[in-house]
Amino acid sequence: MGTASELGRSGPLPSPRICCLDLDTFFVSVERLLDPSLEGKPVVVGGSPGSRGVVTAASYEVRRLGVKSGMSLVEAGKLAPRAIYLPTRGDTYGTYAERVREIARRYAPTVQVASIDEMFLDLTGCERLYGWNGADGSNGSGDSSDSADAAIERAVLQLTTAIDDELGLPSSAGIATSRVMAKVASSLAKPRGVMLVPAGVERAVLAPLPVRSFPGIGPVGEGKLHAAGFETLGAIAEASLADLQKIFGAWAPSILRGVQGQGSGALGRERPAFAEYDPEGEAVGSISNERTFREDVSDPASIESVLCGLCERVCWRARKRRIKARTVTLKLRYADFHTLTRSRTMLSPTSSELELYPIVKEMFVLARARPLPIRLLGMQLSNLGVFEQLSLFDRHEKLGAVVDGIRERFGFSTVSLATQLGGTERNKTP
Repeated sequence: MGTASELGRSGPLPSPRICCLDLDTFFVSVERLLDPSLEGKPVVVGGSPGSRGVVTAASYEVRRLGVKSGMSLVEAGKLAPRAIYLPTRGDTYGTYAERVREIARRYAPTVQVASIDEMFLDLTGCERLYGWNGADGSNGSGDSSDSADAAIERAVLQLTTAIDDELGLPSSAGIATSRVMAKVASSLAKPRGVMLVPAGVERAVLAPLPVRSFPGIGPVGEGKLHAAGFETLGAIAEASLADLQKIFGAWAPSILRGVQGQGSGALGRERPAFAEYDPEGEAVGSISNERTFREDVSDPASIESVLCGLCERVCWRARKRRIKARTVTLKLRYADFHTLTRSRTMLSPTSSELELYPIVKEMFVLARARPLPIRLLGMQLSNLGVFEQLSLFDRHEKLGAVVDGIRERFGFSTVSLATQLGGTERNKTP
């Protein structure tokens, strides 16, 4: 069988057919491929128990103990002290993710990455490629009970089987008329399952689910919904837009449409898997980097060093895209997890750390109103575009080009501003 792209579409049906492919406990699964002795054992990927940082993946065996992705390793160490803790290996996981994507391309003309362990496939119009032979439901084998839905579901089952057979990785998949419904279905299909939600029953499928089941509703939103008396997605679907706006603000219309089963069938913009993504000329969105300290930091030299490093990093990425930014945003998180952001829009767009760093340093001084140590610093460039450079800053642009040339040959960390040479947190890639 050729790829879906080669075979082409047979003609779109009224409803889209979107598949969310989710690699089950992906990092843990890769670690078990590399070390089969880990099979069946409680495994946590992210770092040592009790260390700074968070759990990036947890096996089903350790989830029963309450450990989950995003939890601090300190808390995980208390809940599962006897689990096997492993460091994260981004490059290795990225290689396997790309191999999964190569298999997925054989089944769908459009495959878009959402994260390193999740991707969406647009199978709209591919029904005939997988055995459906027309409106009468016949697939050519005499089975009149077959349908277009069954053909797509069968193809996705073949896809998950191929991923398991060829790579040894388990996966789950959801198929629906919208991206958000497909994502919910993939979660309901776990582990190692495939779930198809036919067009027209989306709202009924969503109605009994707890509010946290809906993509985009996190713990804060869940708490607000419970406080307002909403326990299920069906209850949210019956709510007025005015009531939901009190909880979600500008996101309320989108949430309401989604829980009513009216999500969009568009895949949206692709996201890179586990890597900075800076295609030349890309001016949509923002450019950001952040650093969580291994230990909360109070030393001014260390803080200044990291601020400078973040500034260099985002500016370097902007120059890789050949764009500039008008707005810079500083993110600061204290040791007690209180987080604040401050933004400033500049008169002249820039991609030079020499211009940006004094601004960022001033923003930090004004923003830091508490004496607590710092846990995290972050920086974001936005309001991006291709702007003409004023002659006043030509020397900065030329210097940036020289620095970028050195980094291209010898690596990012080979050259930096003198400010980065101070402090105990220097010379680590954000």
